[in-house]
Amino acid sequence: MLYVKIHQLSERKFKITQIAKELKISRPTVYKYLGMTYEEVKQLLEDPHRKARKLDPYRDWIIAWLEEYPHLSAAQIRDWLLERYPDMEVGESTVRSYVRELREIYQIEKKNIVRQYEAVPEQPMGKQLQVDWGETKQKTINKKEVKLYFIAFVLAHSRLKYMEWQNRPFTTRDAIRCHENAFQYYGGRTEEIVYDQDHLITVSENAGQLLLTTEFQSYVNERKFKIHLCRKADPESKGMIENVVKYIKGNFADSRVFSNIDDWNKRALQWLERTGNYHVHQTTKKRPAEVFLVEKQHLKPVSSLLSFESNHEQSITRNVGKDNTVRFKSNRYSVPLGTYNSATDNQVYIKIKTGKRQTLEIRKQLEGEIIAEHLISLEKGKLIQNRNHTRDRSKGIEEYKEHLISRFKDQEQGRTYLNEICLKYARYRRDQLAIIHRVIQEDPGWIDEALTKCLKEKLYSANDFRDMVQYFKNLKVAPVRNKMNDSKGPKHAKGMIVTTRSLDAYTSILGGAAQ
Repeated sequence: MLYVKIHQLSERKFKITQIAKELKISRPTVYKYLGMTYEEVKQLLEDPHRKARKLDPYRDWIIAWLEEYPHLSAAQIRDWLLERYPDMEVGESTVRSYVRELREIYQIEKKNIVRQYEAVPEQPMGKQLQVDWGETKQKTINKKEVKLYFIAFVLAHSRLKYMEWQNRPFTTRDAIRCHENAFQYYGGRTEEIVYDQDHLITVSENAGQLLLTTEFQSYVNERKFKIHLCRKADPESKGMIENVVKYIKGNFADSRVFSNIDDWNKRALQWLERTGNYHVHQTTKKRPAEVFLVEKQHLKPVSSLLSFESNHEQSITRNVGKDNTVRFKSNRYSVPLGTYNSATDNQVYIKIKTGKRQTLEIRKQLEGEIIAEHLISLEKGKLIQNRNHTRDRSKGIEEYKEHLISRFKDQEQGRTYLNEICLKYARYRRDQLAIIHRVIQEDPGWIDEALTKCLKEKLYSANDFRDMVQYFKNLKVAPVRNKMNDSKGPKHAKGMIVTTRSLDAYTSILGGAAQ
């Protein structure tokens, strides 16, 4: 076919360079085929005495792979050959030239995707470990498709890689377990670990101030490593792990057939030993496995036992859905309206309480108060809902709003604030009012300060109001409400204890006697 295409373009008066560019082959190849007849080409390919190539016995395999997966690289072809024939000895350049020749003969074009990265300074030994997550879709042995998830690690100096796979999304506990396995694989930990802003480990990052999830914060406190959190949309700051994730997807996982997760993880470790950590790194020009032998001496040792894990044995983490429910064993269990917050972490802790019937307890904090409690259903696909967690539909929107306004000291400010929220969130105004209602019920002592601050900062959102109340509550600011214009004297704020002295105490101080 290549011979025919070259002669067809030549008859159309294409120049040698144009033919080579059009067919993506070299100019010597064009010259060679233009100087031969069809019979000569056929005889050349069928000649039993022609010089045998080292990869000729695997020619059919390679052609089949290229035809089914045209994007495969020569490095990936070599890895697949070594996986099937572990005793094979073949150089990378040999595979590259052979694959290039087959692409020319059979006109199998490869599409290259180029991504730009900014160079970053080299890290000293034992200084930094970079971590990231990824996911792929794999064909199974039954010709179906399954989604797989993985976590990847890379030492910033030696570039030694490690990965683990799951057939379900990662939880914070999964991330901690994989960190421990990575430390055992490396034989120690680095001073610093670099992460993306992932919901598994962080709640928020505000101007450099990190707020980690409760479980991961306990883990960091135990292992005592520093955390460097990358800015959003800034892949260059963790370019090494970005490349590793891409490498794992494009070399190990691409077009590989999945059977079961244990076998997949076993093959992943074999790939790391055979290819991922053995090949010469293009930047360092050294094998990661060889450089790691020196870097390993600079890692900090880790113990094999985590003391804080005993605090979490009976608790399971779940994420609150947008419909303010938590999924557990194929059912949905309600939590109070407003628990879900798109701007913060929605992780909750669930605990199974045994008795005559098992009960599900749901908490926002591991040792915090119970926000919802349900009897565990033995059915599947059910919504188990507490009526107290739903909207109060007995009142109209305006009546509901007026009821909330009456709870504020400055009702004009309250009306202005709630009107702005209802205008901004017209479709969700009942949900917004329900959140404010719950805040007023739980923490009435701080609502006036929060209202004033929200109006000043133009924070027109029920979630902002809730967070502001929590802020004042954490600062332990007790509001004082005095009405100085009361002719009967000042009224003290609710909850304040005012001590008084007897008349004898004052006369004793002034040196007189009681009359």
